[in-house]
Amino acid sequence: MMTFRNPPSHKHLSGYMRVRSRRGNWPAVVLLRISRRDLFFCLTALLVFCLGSVLYQLDGGAPKVLLDVGYYLGRFAGGHGSLAPRTLPFPSQVVYNRVGKCGSRTIVLLLRILADRHQFTLISSDIHNKTRLTKREQENLIRNISTTPQPFLYTRHVHFLNFSRFRTDEPVHINIIRDPINRFLSNYFFRRFGDWRGEENHVVRTPRMKDEERYLDINTCILESYPECSNPRLFYIIPYFCGQHPQCREPCLWALETAKQNVLDHYLLVGVLEELKDVLLLLERLLPHFFSDVLNIYKSPEYRKLGNMTGTVRKQTPNLEALQVLYERMEYEYKFYNFVKAQFHLTKRKIGLRSGPKPSRRYSSVLQRKDLQEELEEEDTEDSLDWTEHT
Repeated sequence: MMTFRNPPSHKHLSGYMRVRSRRGNWPAVVLLRISRRDLFFCLTALLVFCLGSVLYQLDGGAPKVLLDVGYYLGRFAGGHGSLAPRTLPFPSQVVYNRVGKCGSRTIVLLLRILADRHQFTLISSDIHNKTRLTKREQENLIRNISTTPQPFLYTRHVHFLNFSRFRTDEPVHINIIRDPINRFLSNYFFRRFGDWRGEENHVVRTPRMKDEERYLDINTCILESYPECSNPRLFYIIPYFCGQHPQCREPCLWALETAKQNVLDHYLLVGVLEELKDVLLLLERLLPHFFSDVLNIYKSPEYRKLGNMTGTVRKQTPNLEALQVLYERMEYEYKFYNFVKAQFHLTKRKIGLRSGPKPSRRYSSVLQRKDLQEELEEEDTEDSLDWTEHT
């Protein structure tokens, strides 16, 4: 005998279909509930991300609080294997091939303080009189620099080193230059009489210099074309940017154009000493891991006492005729200086700095004025600490 089951009632069937419908569309239901509940938090996170990106670009790096958080997280995870390896700042390799008598001792003093404060490796070479290297010497120096524990900043008086030529990762390059005649005069008297760090400082640096050379009048040196006051000795700044090629040491258009191109291709910043505070501010924004708080350190009374000892003593101003001769001999140097100054001002505008340049002896712009000598003599008597500590 066959048994037939009654079909489910419409009421039971509709309930069964609603259950199946809920079970079949559960992802949409869950997604709808999550989006309603977390929409506010998602928008908040997006807003924070956007603000952080803006702060990163305006301040030349990540906000300090994020750097501190990352640093302490890295330290915390440092003792727990390789779960969170230390993250290096970018860039983590900086080379400062400092130009002589362009405020380099001022910057080195600041770097020593900053290295202790920000925990980066500072290598300041004591080699002062070997700026031109053979190919083997370049290769060895680049290898030594590249194997330095990162982050590091390497500084030395040396002409531009092209790391890519030796198939090595290129670091960030920075430098500072100054008015060429100002640089020449500072070097001329520094070799003879040193600075405020010691009465016998000049004897240590130039022990074989005879008195007739040490006390040679600056005007006589220039107007009678002594080697020290003539080319190629006056062709000094450009080789630091042109590089190690032998032609870089000859006053010529090729060396000038090569130096300009290297500034554009390899240097993050080349500042001018006459606007040192703006240079420090730009370095603080562009390389925060190395130069954070450098401007406050520079302005501090403790540093000012040290900086005041680096001023060249017994400086004199040449007469108008000698200055005119110097300017003509340093034609390429001034073309390069004006190019660098224009690039520096362009960078300032991009960053948003509007502070004007510090008043200084700008020989190139006032050489034709009849009252130049009186103006320079007044400046000699009114030079402030801001000036003497860089000379």
